[in-house]
Amino acid sequence: MAKKLSVTQVRSGVGKKFRHRRTLEALGFKKHQQTVIHEDNAAIRGMVQQVHHLVKVEEIS
Repeated sequence: MAKKLSVTQVRSGVGKKFRHRRTLEALGFKKHQQTVIHEDNAAIRGMVQQVHHLVKVEEIS
């Protein structure tokens, strides 16, 4: 079974770089403190790495 990532936005994107705000949008965030579930793959890991200071990540088996 493929692993999944639970990604929670813990800091706001307001006042951050445009690219970081767009990455949060691409991850599926619409509100602060929202949690989204994604498949664990290289593309998602790269997006999470770009905004690691704004999100919290947990692996789900």
